[in-house]
Amino acid sequence: MTTITFKGQPIHTIGHLPAIGTKAPDFSATSVSLNSVTLTEQQGKKVVLNIFPSLDTGVCAKSVIEFNRFAATQKDLVVLCLSMDLPFAQKRFCDQEQIENVITLSLFRSPDFGKQYGVTMTDGPLQGLMSRAVVVIDAQGKVIYTEQVPEITTEPNYAAVKKVLA
Repeated sequence: MTTITFKGQPIHTIGHLPAIGTKAPDFSATSVSLNSVTLTEQQGKKVVLNIFPSLDTGVCAKSVIEFNRFAATQKDLVVLCLSMDLPFAQKRFCDQEQIENVITLSLFRSPDFGKQYGVTMTDGPLQGLMSRAVVVIDAQGKVIYTEQVPEITTEPNYAAVKKVLA
């Protein structure tokens, strides 16, 4: 269990992010077209998992927009934006914000993801949603960077992600 905060109040996640140097756990999530997308399908590319509670919050929306800008400048990089938001809401958001360089994925059919990655919040007002975290995976499927954002209302460290991918 990891302790983070929501507006300064302690909350907990179900576990811990995968360790650096380990193989990233495979998962399946649902795309905006209602198809399953797996991590294994991204093999041979670097992958950023941008994990967050909901696109309906400003900080979560901003992280998707920021990673979308970054992904537009990268070759052989896939950014998967993962939340419990339904695919319909994700599609609406992407259409509104002209998001074209990242893949938004819903975890509504994937209850094991939060356990595998240690990011399901177990208490507090956002209980059951994913915490804000980033996992970077190399082209061989190994975890090379993780960040469990300590305060859920703050953005991830984009500079650190960019540095590890340089």
